[in-house]
Amino acid sequence: MKYPTVFINHGGGPLPIMGRQPDLVKNMKNVVANLLPRQPPSAIVILSAHWESDPVSITSSPKPSLLFDYSGFPRETYEYEYPAPGNPNLAQRIQDLLSDQGISSRLDDERGFDHGVFVPLMIMYPSAEIPVVQISLDASLDSRKNMEIGRALTPLRDDDILILGSGYSFHNMGAFFQPSERTIQGSIDFNEWLKGTILPNGLENWEAMTPEQRIKQYDQCMEAFENWELAPGARISHPREEHLLPLFMVAAAGGKAAKPRLIYDSTTSSSRDFGSSEHAVTGYLFE
Repeated sequence: MKYPTVFINHGGGPLPIMGRQPDLVKNMKNVVANLLPRQPPSAIVILSAHWESDPVSITSSPKPSLLFDYSGFPRETYEYEYPAPGNPNLAQRIQDLLSDQGISSRLDDERGFDHGVFVPLMIMYPSAEIPVVQISLDASLDSRKNMEIGRALTPLRDDDILILGSGYSFHNMGAFFQPSERTIQGSIDFNEWLKGTILPNGLENWEAMTPEQRIKQYDQCMEAFENWELAPGARISHPREEHLLPLFMVAAAGGKAAKPRLIYDSTTSSSRDFGSSEHAVTGYLFE
């Protein structure tokens, strides 16, 4: 059995850990408790919206630190610990997989895990025992290039490795603090487009497809992702696309035969100090 790939919405800075985004926390916990295999992954490879580099970079430290890349939060949020080990051998393997597909990359033994890594993992895997390797986005933010990175990682699924995309299916900082009917409707329109692109006509339709039809659907999904800016509400939902690309990457990493699943359909449900918006967000699993 191949280990699934997953896209989760990681929340605003440390707010999920602070108890300020309970719906997102509930959704993250549910992924591990009810949707992933009971056997924990042998390692976690995570694609966070908060690291862009050229060339693509891969954490290779055996003991990565934490990078508190947010500001304006209480002092205790800068004292969190998540001592998950790194895995230099896995980092090297990832570099080899990328090289096989003509993708340049570098190993980085200094960078720590940003909050797009440690915040969801503190919730999903609080024991911090599973090795973690983080891969950056390609700094071009080109959807095709970043999906090629995801596609190169597909073989890792055969080794019980969880490929986790950490971003936000709606990410508009201005709208978080000043929501409007326009931004809320834009989030709904865009997330409906995502659902319709990943799962046209729902899961039952996918189950009825032949293998050839599933491959065709995968290819159509990848093509739509390359042209995501044409979708309803696209630039309202993502003035900049770094929080969207991890979804595209894990969808590509799932491979042509992966069954897509909508794992939650919720809202940002932010606390008052991060806006009181109720913008639509969705999470996905590819198995």
